[in-house]
Amino acid sequence: MSILSYAVDCKNRLAGWFVDREFFMRSNGQVRFIKIPAKLQRRVAGGIAGVTGLWLVITLGMAVNQVSISFERMALVKKEARIQSAAERVAAYRGSLDDVTADLKRRQDMLESVAQPLLGKDTSTGANAGKLDNTEQGDETAKKIGAAIPEAAALAQIESRQIRFAERMTKMAQRRADRAANAIRQYGLNPDSLMKAQTAGRLTAGQGGPFIPFFGGSKHKVADPRFDRMADALERMTAMENALNAVPTSMPATAGLVSSSYGYRRDPFTGGGAMHSGTDFKGPIGTPIRAAADGKITFVGGQSGYGKTIEITHANGLVTRYAHLSGYTVSVGQSARRGIQIGKMGSTGRSTGSHLHFEVRLNGQAVNPLKFLEANSDVLEVQTHTGSQHRANSKAAR
Repeated sequence: MSILSYAVDCKNRLAGWFVDREFFMRSNGQVRFIKIPAKLQRRVAGGIAGVTGLWLVITLGMAVNQVSISFERMALVKKEARIQSAAERVAAYRGSLDDVTADLKRRQDMLESVAQPLLGKDTSTGANAGKLDNTEQGDETAKKIGAAIPEAAALAQIESRQIRFAERMTKMAQRRADRAANAIRQYGLNPDSLMKAQTAGRLTAGQGGPFIPFFGGSKHKVADPRFDRMADALERMTAMENALNAVPTSMPATAGLVSSSYGYRRDPFTGGGAMHSGTDFKGPIGTPIRAAADGKITFVGGQSGYGKTIEITHANGLVTRYAHLSGYTVSVGQSARRGIQIGKMGSTGRSTGSHLHFEVRLNGQAVNPLKFLEANSDVLEVQTHTGSQHRANSKAAR
């Protein structure tokens, strides 16, 4: 078939799609009809095709623009990493070796304070964690400085090692943050939203004090953008891991028998259909009730229908509620670590017998607790590892 005959065939088929159409309607004994001419149909179809094509062009343009921005951002990062070129560093060393020495000492103190609780306890760094992309570039710069200013050779080598160490810390932090983010997604939660909540909570917490530049105020200070990127990566890692630790995945009671699940059920008192906003765990009075995740005790007392109740607020919009208790072992304002005892099982409030009513609320709405309590073993392993690291870090800080 020739191209001409193929085009004619397509035109005929297209014409067959758009023919005059009449629609008959009967209403109150009257018959009416509506006629839609082929020309109008072609115009409407053409308009829809045009809008769709325009949308596709705009979407493609936005995608290309995003890719272009990403490449530009990568180029900017590389450019920033070269800000401290050999010539500029030589000038800094020539300006004042005393200032450079002081700044390197401050930087070393900072790196040691960061590395002590993190790097030594991170089991994922591996044997090759110290092999970095810019190692040769850093050594080459140190050699140039040593050749230009022999008395600064040792300091240049120290600076080169610090930069490589900062890159290693950045990669380690990015790896741990991604691991925590993937675990959070397994619960159906948005890790970026949780991180924003973590950051907002940190910013609204009590902070203050005079501003004291860490690297001093000398004009010859040895700056490098890779240390800023390390700080950003560590901040993201901390926020992600804190968010993961606040997800309620630990069983709140040792009694494993679930006497009533989340969702629709027949009310135990009236027999009518009712919505059950939590999960009930049956057990004897006095059974220890434990915190399902890290958080802060925000309510201890009686609530209508719930009886003696404890609520723990977590740093990501999640709240866990423990009801029908016979007693408390915590008070409002107290920090709660995952697994600590907070109360005792009972049968207070609207209850037919000793049990724990356990709720998980996300942004004020009740969700199924079993979604968190039945997490897969891989996710729980990441969460357990993260929690143990944070507890070790807290002990080291004290």
